[in-house]
Amino acid sequence: MSDARPPARPARVRVTSPHTERRGSRPRRTVASEIDAQSELGEIYLAALLRSQLRLAVGTVVTLVLTVGALPVVFWLVPALTAHHVLGMPVSWVLLAFACYPVLVVLAWRYVRAAERNEREFTQVVERW
Repeated sequence: MSDARPPARPARVRVTSPHTERRGSRPRRTVASEIDAQSELGEIYLAALLRSQLRLAVGTVVTLVLTVGALPVVFWLVPALTAHHVLGMPVSWVLLAFACYPVLVVLAWRYVRAAERNEREFTQVVERW
């Protein structure tokens, strides 16, 4: 008979995923989950976004009123503008008919860019947590 022993078994190894949670650990609260849960903190973040968007909208409307909305007041204060003609129309009508639209386009373009920037910054804050 021979003295041959059976080969030794290797030690057992437990294989786990690094993505599994440990027992007893609480799930991490993110800003997005706070907003979804409509918690007090989530409401603060949303209020900050809404406040920045409102500030932007008010600033845009004020700019519009001071530029385009002030034209009738300028025409009233300077009646000579209605006496001069361009393209067969009074200067006041030409300004109202053609000069307002580029101002509106620029204001709209600036508003959209700034609103998107506000939303990007908010998203960065939400994703950072």
